[in-house]
Amino acid sequence: MRWQLADDDGAQGALFSSDELVMHERGTGRLAGMEFMHVHARRIINEVPAASRMPFRYTINAYRGCSHACVYCFARPTHDYLGLGIGDDFDRRIVVKVNAVERLRAELRSPQWAGESIAMGTNTDPYQRCEGKYRLTRGLLEVLGAAANPFSILTKSPLVLRDLDLLVAAAERAPVSVNLSIGTLDERVWRATEPGTPHPRRRVEAVRELNAAGIPSGVLVAPIIPELSDAPEQLDEVVSACVDAGAVFVSALALHLRPKVREHFMGWLADHRPDLTPAYEGRYRRSYLPKADQQALSDQVRTFAGRARQRAE
Repeated sequence: MRWQLADDDGAQGALFSSDELVMHERGTGRLAGMEFMHVHARRIINEVPAASRMPFRYTINAYRGCSHACVYCFARPTHDYLGLGIGDDFDRRIVVKVNAVERLRAELRSPQWAGESIAMGTNTDPYQRCEGKYRLTRGLLEVLGAAANPFSILTKSPLVLRDLDLLVAAAERAPVSVNLSIGTLDERVWRATEPGTPHPRRRVEAVRELNAAGIPSGVLVAPIIPELSDAPEQLDEVVSACVDAGAVFVSALALHLRPKVREHFMGWLADHRPDLTPAYEGRYRRSYLPKADQQALSDQVRTFAGRARQRAE
């Protein structure tokens, strides 16, 4: 019943069909140690709740769970709702909506669909490791492009460049953008907090290649993690690299610790940086940093971006 009622964005009812609800497949090769749960989605385009402050109305997430294993990932509680763990289960037991491409094709043909822009990568990364096996994201891009339906992608992976041909073709018919999440270039922080992600400098190069191909690509410096990746020199380094790569925008997003994610992150922090635990308990009494701290980070990133652009002129 949990699986039938589960919903990525919390707006609608049943997500998975009870017919052939789950088939398990063990990962092999570079996917060894992972488990994939095949499900049939009742729909693939999800409408974001009206009360949400998100800058998009419709989303697609072909996967649930993510092998990027970011310790701070806000989507971890979606596994808890399915009766799975938000720790290792989220990182290694991936829900795969195997009929995603067929569902999208059907939903775009619906008379009720008005051709609005769709955001991909809002819940879990569409270019996480298993995309190389399932190729669902590539199939979705083919359908969106053929329908001339605008879309955007947010990812932490240069695997997006595999689909550059489809992105260029789609952009000739409708607005298309691809943005990269690059929180830091600090090697130690990256390896500790995002152990399953591609190297951040490879992401910077993806920004360069996307923009060179005519696909508008910006960067979210996200998340900025207090006391780990928020030093001025760290921020300047990543912002300058992204501006040099031609990012159409560079914006900041501070670490957000929603309920359950906070407990998971604090457990990780206690193991890796117990000296920071008291500071976090004080600063994260709620899910977000105090507004003044968020504004200060945004101002810093904006300043560094301005200086980098001046140097490039």
